[in-house]
Amino acid sequence: MNDNVLRYTKRVFNIITLLGFVATIVGGVYLWRLGAFQNQEILQQLIVAHRFLGPLIFLCMQVLQVIVPIIPGGITMAAGVMIFGPVWGFVYNYLGIAAGSFILFHFGRKYGSALAKTFVKEKTYNKYMTWFDKGQKRFNIIFVLLILSPVAPDDALVLIASQTKMSWKFLIWTIILCKPLPILLYSYLLIFGGSFIGHFL
Repeated sequence: MNDNVLRYTKRVFNIITLLGFVATIVGGVYLWRLGAFQNQEILQQLIVAHRFLGPLIFLCMQVLQVIVPIIPGGITMAAGVMIFGPVWGFVYNYLGIAAGSFILFHFGRKYGSALAKTFVKEKTYNKYMTWFDKGQKRFNIIFVLLILSPVAPDDALVLIASQTKMSWKFLIWTIILCKPLPILLYSYLLIFGGSFIGHFL
């Protein structure tokens, strides 16, 4: 990858990350002033009132948080279920995260290991790549098992997988078949776990 192109790509991603961070703070302050954090119904009404724009904004946010780590994905997954309900919240989470994973894989393939190492610590990158050194089949099996886990660093895994010989077909089917379970587990554990703890506080 050309050094100039790499520097430009890093700069673009850094700008997007900064803008996203600023937007998150501004949006958070705005919602707080509206009382959305103190009253869940206000947040639901605010989003659902915009019948098409609300879900679209949330989908874009989920796609973006996969590509650029602005806010933790666990928070947005739980928010999706709380705002849109268990069914549509899951659907929007799933579609956004899947689309973001495919885009991230494409970027990794296009810009190579230099880009991957920009977002993944070198120690982590080398650790996962040692699995690939033992064979693509072995790496694919480990990849599937980790994608099924609700605590695995999925974004880093997808980016690293893009540096192997993993096929698009394998990636797509892995995300389609394996991603629903961890999304369900993570979302509901955060919601009901928080409610359970809050009951005793």
